[in-house]
Amino acid sequence: MMVLPAPAKLNLFLYITGRRDDGYHNLQTLFQFVDHGDSLGFEPAPDGELSLHPALPGVAEEQNLIIKAARLLQHHTGCTQGARIHLTKRLPMGGGLGGGSSDAATTLVALNRLWQLGLPTEQLAQLGLTLGADVPVFIRGQAAFAEGVGDILTPAHPPEPWYLVLHPEIEVATAAVFNDPELTRNSPVLSLQQRLALPWQNDCEPLVKKHHPEVAKLLGWLLEYAPSRMTGTGACIFASFGSREKAEQTLAKAPEGTRGFVAKGCNLSPLFSALQKMDAATPSSNTAT
Repeated sequence: MMVLPAPAKLNLFLYITGRRDDGYHNLQTLFQFVDHGDSLGFEPAPDGELSLHPALPGVAEEQNLIIKAARLLQHHTGCTQGARIHLTKRLPMGGGLGGGSSDAATTLVALNRLWQLGLPTEQLAQLGLTLGADVPVFIRGQAAFAEGVGDILTPAHPPEPWYLVLHPEIEVATAAVFNDPELTRNSPVLSLQQRLALPWQNDCEPLVKKHHPEVAKLLGWLLEYAPSRMTGTGACIFASFGSREKAEQTLAKAPEGTRGFVAKGCNLSPLFSALQKMDAATPSSNTAT
Protein backbone atom coordinates (compact mmCIF):
# COMPACT_ATOMS: atom_id res chain seq x y z
CA MET A 1 0.00 0.00 0.00
CA MET A 2 1.18 3.52 -0.82
CA VAL A 3 0.74 5.66 2.31
CA LEU A 4 1.12 9.43 2.00
CA PRO A 5 0.40 12.46 4.19
CA ALA A 6 -2.26 15.07 3.56
CA PRO A 7 -0.86 17.97 5.60
CA ALA A 8 -2.68 20.91 7.11
CA LYS A 9 -2.10 24.45 5.90
CA LEU A 10 -2.17 27.75 7.73
CA ASN A 11 -3.18 31.10 6.27
CA LEU A 12 -0.50 33.29 7.81
CA PHE A 13 -2.55 36.26 6.62
CA LEU A 14 -5.79 36.55 4.66
CA TYR A 15 -7.19 39.66 2.99
CA ILE A 16 -10.38 39.85 0.91
CA THR A 17 -9.83 42.37 -1.87
CA GLY A 18 -13.15 42.18 -3.71
CA ARG A 19 -16.13 40.14 -4.81
CA ARG A 20 -16.34 38.94 -8.39
CA ASP A 21 -19.40 38.87 -10.63
CA ASP A 22 -19.56 35.07 -10.30
CA GLY A 23 -19.89 35.36 -6.52
CA TYR A 24 -16.36 34.19 -5.73
CA HIS A 25 -13.98 36.47 -3.85
CA ASN A 26 -10.57 37.79 -4.79
CA LEU A 27 -8.10 37.47 -1.96
CA GLN A 28 -4.47 37.68 -0.96
CA THR A 29 -3.16 35.06 1.44
CA LEU A 30 0.09 33.44 2.50
CA PHE A 31 -0.12 29.65 2.64
CA GLN A 32 2.30 27.56 4.67
CA PHE A 33 2.15 23.84 5.46
CA VAL A 34 2.70 22.16 8.82
CA ASP A 35 3.97 18.66 9.52
CA HIS A 36 0.65 17.42 10.87
CA GLY A 37 -2.40 16.21 9.00
CA ASP A 38 -4.38 13.29 7.67
CA SER A 39 -2.84 10.14 6.17
CA LEU A 40 -4.12 8.22 3.17
CA GLY A 41 -3.26 4.73 1.99
CA PHE A 42 -3.83 3.63 -1.60
CA GLU A 43 -3.93 0.14 -3.10
CA PRO A 44 -5.10 -1.05 -6.52
CA ALA A 45 -8.64 -2.29 -7.05
CA PRO A 46 -10.13 -4.00 -10.11
CA ASP A 47 -12.60 -2.75 -12.69
CA GLY A 48 -12.42 0.94 -11.81
CA GLU A 49 -13.74 0.30 -8.30
CA LEU A 50 -13.29 3.19 -5.87
CA SER A 51 -13.86 2.84 -2.15
CA LEU A 52 -13.00 4.84 0.96
CA HIS A 53 -12.45 3.30 4.36
CA PRO A 54 -13.76 4.43 6.74
CA ALA A 55 -16.45 6.68 5.32
CA LEU A 56 -16.62 10.14 6.84
CA PRO A 57 -19.64 10.46 9.16
CA GLY A 58 -22.26 12.81 7.77
CA VAL A 59 -20.57 13.12 4.34
CA ALA A 60 -22.21 11.31 1.43
CA GLU A 61 -19.74 9.44 -0.78
CA GLU A 62 -20.60 11.55 -3.83
CA GLN A 63 -19.74 14.69 -1.82
CA ASN A 64 -16.48 13.37 -0.39
CA LEU A 65 -13.55 15.21 -1.98
CA ILE A 66 -11.37 12.08 -1.91
CA ILE A 67 -13.79 10.07 -4.04
CA LYS A 68 -14.56 13.09 -6.21
CA ALA A 69 -10.82 13.57 -6.88
CA ALA A 70 -10.36 9.90 -7.80
CA ARG A 71 -13.35 9.93 -10.14
CA LEU A 72 -12.22 13.17 -11.72
CA LEU A 73 -8.84 11.62 -12.51
CA GLN A 74 -10.49 8.51 -13.95
CA HIS A 75 -12.79 10.53 -16.18
CA HIS A 76 -10.10 12.98 -17.31
CA THR A 77 -7.68 10.26 -18.37
CA GLY A 78 -10.05 7.44 -19.31
CA CYS A 79 -8.32 5.27 -16.73
CA THR A 80 -10.11 1.98 -16.00
CA GLN A 81 -8.10 1.16 -12.88
CA GLY A 82 -9.56 1.48 -9.39
CA ALA A 83 -8.33 2.01 -5.86
CA ARG A 84 -9.13 1.20 -2.28
CA ILE A 85 -8.35 4.28 -0.19
CA HIS A 86 -7.78 4.17 3.55
CA LEU A 87 -8.13 7.42 5.48
CA THR A 88 -6.70 8.27 8.88
CA LYS A 89 -8.51 11.52 9.73
CA ARG A 90 -6.75 13.86 12.16
CA LEU A 91 -7.75 17.32 10.94
CA PRO A 92 -11.10 18.73 12.11
CA MET A 93 -13.77 19.48 9.54
CA GLY A 94 -14.70 23.15 9.32
CA GLY A 95 -11.42 24.11 10.98
CA GLY A 96 -9.79 26.26 8.29
CA LEU A 97 -6.82 23.89 7.97
CA GLY A 98 -7.64 22.74 4.43
CA GLY A 99 -8.14 19.11 5.40
CA GLY A 100 -10.60 18.25 2.62
CA SER A 101 -8.56 20.07 -0.03
CA SER A 102 -5.36 18.41 1.17
CA ASP A 103 -7.00 14.97 1.07
CA ALA A 104 -8.13 15.65 -2.51
CA ALA A 105 -4.66 16.83 -3.55
CA THR A 106 -2.92 13.81 -2.04
CA THR A 107 -5.45 11.58 -3.80
CA LEU A 108 -4.72 13.14 -7.20
CA VAL A 109 -0.95 12.96 -6.71
CA ALA A 110 -1.01 9.41 -5.34
CA LEU A 111 -3.34 7.93 -7.96
CA ASN A 112 -1.40 9.63 -10.74
CA ARG A 113 1.53 7.51 -9.56
CA LEU A 114 -0.36 4.34 -8.64
CA TRP A 115 -2.09 4.25 -12.02
CA GLN A 116 1.08 5.38 -13.83
CA LEU A 117 -0.73 8.18 -15.65
CA GLY A 118 2.23 10.55 -15.85
CA LEU A 119 0.25 13.80 -15.67
CA PRO A 120 2.49 16.80 -14.89
CA THR A 121 2.01 18.79 -11.70
CA GLU A 122 0.45 21.76 -13.49
CA GLN A 123 -2.21 19.59 -15.11
CA LEU A 124 -3.03 18.00 -11.76
CA ALA A 125 -3.28 21.47 -10.22
CA GLN A 126 -5.75 22.58 -12.89
CA LEU A 127 -7.85 19.49 -12.24
CA GLY A 128 -7.66 20.16 -8.52
CA LEU A 129 -8.92 23.71 -8.96
CA THR A 130 -12.26 22.33 -10.15
CA LEU A 131 -12.60 20.65 -6.74
CA GLY A 132 -11.69 23.67 -4.63
CA ALA A 133 -9.63 26.85 -4.65
CA ASP A 134 -7.15 25.53 -2.06
CA VAL A 135 -6.39 22.25 -3.83
CA PRO A 136 -3.70 23.60 -6.24
CA VAL A 137 -1.38 24.85 -3.47
CA PHE A 138 -1.36 21.36 -1.93
CA ILE A 139 -0.62 19.79 -5.33
CA ARG A 140 2.23 22.17 -6.09
CA GLY A 141 3.61 21.61 -2.61
CA GLN A 142 5.34 24.95 -2.04
CA ALA A 143 4.46 27.66 0.48
CA ALA A 144 2.93 30.42 -1.59
CA PHE A 145 1.48 33.90 -1.78
CA ALA A 146 -1.93 33.31 -3.33
CA GLU A 147 -4.07 35.80 -5.25
CA GLY A 148 -7.22 35.65 -7.38
CA VAL A 149 -9.55 33.08 -5.80
CA GLY A 150 -6.43 31.48 -4.33
CA ASP A 151 -5.29 29.94 -7.61
CA ILE A 152 -2.59 32.46 -8.63
CA LEU A 153 0.40 31.21 -6.67
CA THR A 154 3.83 32.78 -6.16
CA PRO A 155 6.34 30.65 -4.21
CA ALA A 156 7.18 32.16 -0.83
CA HIS A 157 9.70 31.42 1.91
CA PRO A 158 8.35 32.61 5.27
CA PRO A 159 10.09 31.53 8.49
CA GLU A 160 9.33 27.97 9.62
CA PRO A 161 8.58 28.26 13.35
CA TRP A 162 6.83 25.88 15.70
CA TYR A 163 3.08 26.46 15.73
CA LEU A 164 0.45 25.76 18.32
CA VAL A 165 -2.89 25.16 16.59
CA LEU A 166 -6.05 25.08 18.68
CA HIS A 167 -9.59 24.05 17.77
CA PRO A 168 -12.58 25.08 19.91
CA GLU A 169 -14.54 21.96 18.90
CA ILE A 170 -16.94 23.78 16.59
CA GLU A 171 -17.30 23.93 12.81
CA VAL A 172 -17.39 27.17 10.83
CA ALA A 173 -19.05 27.00 7.41
CA THR A 174 -16.84 28.69 4.82
CA ALA A 175 -19.82 29.52 2.59
CA ALA A 176 -21.60 31.28 5.46
CA VAL A 177 -18.56 33.49 6.10
CA PHE A 178 -18.11 34.47 2.46
CA ASN A 179 -21.82 35.13 1.97
CA ASP A 180 -22.15 37.33 5.05
CA PRO A 181 -22.84 40.97 4.07
CA GLU A 182 -20.64 42.19 6.93
CA LEU A 183 -17.49 40.50 5.59
CA THR A 184 -14.68 42.93 4.76
CA ARG A 185 -14.29 42.89 0.98
CA ASN A 186 -12.26 46.02 0.23
CA SER A 187 -8.76 45.39 1.53
CA PRO A 188 -6.18 47.03 -0.76
CA VAL A 189 -4.28 44.93 -3.28
CA LEU A 190 -0.63 45.02 -2.21
CA SER A 191 2.54 43.26 -3.28
CA LEU A 192 3.92 40.41 -1.22
CA GLN A 193 6.76 42.64 -0.06
CA GLN A 194 4.27 45.25 1.14
CA ARG A 195 2.21 42.59 2.92
CA LEU A 196 5.26 41.14 4.66
CA ALA A 197 6.20 44.58 5.98
CA LEU A 198 2.81 45.14 7.65
CA PRO A 199 1.21 43.42 10.68
CA TRP A 200 -0.55 40.28 9.49
CA GLN A 201 -4.34 39.98 9.75
CA ASN A 202 -7.25 37.81 8.69
CA ASP A 203 -10.23 39.72 7.28
CA CYS A 204 -12.57 36.84 8.22
CA GLU A 205 -11.60 36.89 11.88
CA PRO A 206 -13.81 39.76 13.19
CA LEU A 207 -16.92 38.24 11.60
CA VAL A 208 -16.20 34.72 12.87
CA LYS A 209 -15.50 36.05 16.37
CA LYS A 210 -18.87 37.87 16.31
CA HIS A 211 -20.86 34.78 15.36
CA HIS A 212 -18.76 32.21 17.22
CA PRO A 213 -17.85 33.44 20.71
CA GLU A 214 -15.89 30.22 21.28
CA VAL A 215 -13.36 31.40 18.69
CA ALA A 216 -13.17 34.88 20.22
CA LYS A 217 -12.63 33.44 23.69
CA LEU A 218 -9.88 31.09 22.55
CA LEU A 219 -8.10 33.82 20.59
CA GLY A 220 -8.14 36.00 23.70
CA TRP A 221 -6.70 33.18 25.79
CA LEU A 222 -3.89 32.36 23.34
CA LEU A 223 -3.04 36.06 22.98
CA GLU A 224 -1.76 35.96 26.55
CA TYR A 225 1.08 33.70 25.39
CA ALA A 226 1.83 34.80 21.81
CA PRO A 227 0.30 36.84 18.95
CA SER A 228 -2.59 34.69 17.75
CA ARG A 229 -4.67 34.62 14.57
CA MET A 230 -7.33 32.54 12.91
CA THR A 231 -6.52 30.41 9.88
CA GLY A 232 -8.80 30.53 6.84
CA THR A 233 -12.43 31.00 7.82
CA GLY A 234 -11.79 29.22 11.14
CA ALA A 235 -12.53 27.72 13.53
CA CYS A 236 -8.87 26.89 14.24
CA ILE A 237 -6.50 29.52 15.60
CA PHE A 238 -2.72 29.46 15.84
CA ALA A 239 0.36 31.18 17.20
CA SER A 240 4.06 30.73 16.50
CA PHE A 241 6.69 29.89 19.10
CA GLY A 242 10.47 29.86 19.14
CA SER A 243 10.66 26.26 20.29
CA ARG A 244 8.61 23.10 20.37
CA GLU A 245 8.87 23.03 24.15
CA LYS A 246 7.24 26.46 24.59
CA ALA A 247 4.43 25.52 22.22
CA GLU A 248 3.79 22.24 24.03
CA GLN A 249 3.89 23.96 27.43
CA THR A 250 1.18 26.35 26.22
CA LEU A 251 -0.88 23.50 24.77
CA ALA A 252 -0.81 21.79 28.16
CA LYS A 253 -2.53 24.86 29.66
CA ALA A 254 -5.27 25.06 26.99
CA PRO A 255 -8.82 25.55 28.27
CA GLU A 256 -11.00 22.50 28.80
CA GLY A 257 -12.93 21.49 25.69
CA THR A 258 -10.12 22.59 23.37
CA ARG A 259 -8.28 20.27 21.02
CA GLY A 260 -4.88 21.16 19.66
CA PHE A 261 -1.53 20.10 18.32
CA VAL A 262 2.01 21.39 17.95
CA ALA A 263 3.61 21.25 14.50
CA LYS A 264 6.54 22.63 12.53
CA GLY A 265 5.97 25.10 9.73
CA CYS A 266 7.09 23.68 6.36
CA ASN A 267 7.68 25.59 3.14
CA LEU A 268 7.94 22.27 1.27
CA SER A 269 4.84 20.19 1.76
CA PRO A 270 5.32 17.02 3.83
CA LEU A 271 3.60 15.24 0.93
CA PHE A 272 6.50 16.08 -1.35
CA SER A 273 9.08 15.27 1.30
CA ALA A 274 7.46 11.82 1.51
CA LEU A 275 7.50 11.45 -2.28
CA GLN A 276 11.19 12.37 -2.41
CA LYS A 277 11.99 9.69 0.19
CA MET A 278 9.90 7.20 -1.76
CA ASP A 279 11.80 8.00 -4.96
CA ALA A 280 15.15 7.74 -3.21
CA ALA A 281 14.24 4.34 -1.83
CA THR A 282 12.90 3.02 -5.16
CA PRO A 283 14.76 4.89 -7.93
CA SER A 284 13.21 2.72 -10.64
CA SER A 285 9.63 3.67 -9.67
CA ASN A 286 7.43 6.03 -11.63
CA THR A 287 8.25 9.56 -10.45
CA ALA A 288 5.69 11.62 -12.38
CA THR A 289 3.71 14.03 -10.22
